[in-house]
Amino acid sequence: MRKHPSQRGRHRARLVDQAIGVVVALGQLAPDQGWNVLRSVSQNTNIKLRRVAELIVEWARTDQLPVDVRSRLDQALRIGGPGSS
Repeated sequence: MRKHPSQRGRHRARLVDQAIGVVVALGQLAPDQGWNVLRSVSQNTNIKLRRVAELIVEWARTDQLPVDVRSRLDQALRIGGPGSS
């Protein structure tokens, strides 16, 4: 059974919100900073934001994250982390 387009949109939004939550907890960031980190990782890896969100949420469960994504995440957290204003 296929999901209605609005259901898929809500699922994507929840997935992105979960990924932001992981980034916020990891980097001790405000939610808007978490969003910026997620967006930065997506842009710098040339991976769609939704896929980056999937990878980060999966990483929180499995401790597995592609090396390029991890590297860009670490870099974005250093730039966007506490005290970097």
